[in-house]
Amino acid sequence: MDTGSIAWGITATALVLVMTPGVAFFYGGLVKAKSVISMMMMSFGALGLITVLWILYGFNMSAVANPLDFAGNPFADFGLTALSQGEDANTNLLGATYGATFAIITVALISGAIADRAKFGSWMLFAGIFATLAYFPIAAWVWGGGWIMNLGTALFGEDAGIGVIDYAGGTAVHINAGAAALALALVLGKRVGFQKGIQKPHNVPLTLLGASILWFGWFGFNAGAEWLNGLANTGLIVINTLGATAAAIIGWLVIEKLKDGKATSVGAASGAVAGLVAITPACANLTPGWALLLGVITGAICALAIELKFKLGFDDSLDVVGIHLVGGLVGTLYLGFFATETGLFLGGGFEQLAVQFIAAFAVLVYSFLVAGIVGFAIQKTLGFRVKNEDEIAGVDTSVHGEEGYALEVV
Repeated sequence: MDTGSIAWGITATALVLVMTPGVAFFYGGLVKAKSVISMMMMSFGALGLITVLWILYGFNMSAVANPLDFAGNPFADFGLTALSQGEDANTNLLGATYGATFAIITVALISGAIADRAKFGSWMLFAGIFATLAYFPIAAWVWGGGWIMNLGTALFGEDAGIGVIDYAGGTAVHINAGAAALALALVLGKRVGFQKGIQKPHNVPLTLLGASILWFGWFGFNAGAEWLNGLANTGLIVINTLGATAAAIIGWLVIEKLKDGKATSVGAASGAVAGLVAITPACANLTPGWALLLGVITGAICALAIELKFKLGFDDSLDVVGIHLVGGLVGTLYLGFFATETGLFLGGGFEQLAVQFIAAFAVLVYSFLVAGIVGFAIQKTLGFRVKNEDEIAGVDTSVHGEEGYALEVV
């Protein structure tokens, strides 16, 4: 492989890695001041733990030889010893490193649903089990030769030319994380005093910084894998990643203005993330105009979807469900209508929509069940949620013994 492609692969890997600290800043600004360390530590904890698990056995699980296999053999190359000594070790190890960054951020995203009330040790235990039982296998299903990757051929035959489109993680990352977030929010229950308007972001600039870091890193997230494809579709992916995100900001702010009378900076940041989520599966299979439409639609739908937690009574603290689950569903299903050549409105039939629907909801149900069962087991044994008095006092001091802001004059 040429040195330019390898250089882009390294750059893209670094871009995606920095997205997890971006999540930490985005989430950290949205919680109360006495929870910011706890919130950010859940992202950094995932960064440490999931990296180790991926190198030990997660990468092995993320590809299968038979489409009907649940996952790859975790012990096939424990610790990547054989991969590091193989003929193509240089590019293979780079690919493995790039894949690790996706696993890390998927788990980190879930933490936003349980802000202000989770034990760090229990979160880390959940993160490791969930990655092993959910992310690693789902990555194999979607990208590693598994049943979702082969769903179109299984249903319609190879001649139909139909396959599930998930270029960078609408199902494997965002629907996966969003469904798990919903399950954990239900397991841990509502925060003390939960009601609309009571929980205010403590640091809006921190949230805007996090959203900006996410948008910056997302170019590696979406276009990164192009280093393996000779960078053939990089231009289309990059313009779509910019355009859909910008359009989603507009869509969110319009709804926010009509609904609440004001367009907010947190709304702009949330709209940007929603647009990034939606374009993730679709970035290489839409023309730029259809990407703009996807952005506007997603921004508007997600701005409305975040109200569901108040109407349905679940406490998704930082709107992981409303942004990542809903945005992932919109982006994945939108391809059934507007994917270039195969979408229902662009020369195709219902086949593309069918495979997108099956893939999206299969991942949703599986992830929800795994997260719910694991979270419930931890809650009933070790305890997942902190005591109410610790939540009120602030989980930063009770869990980590630190304060986010030392404002006293020494």
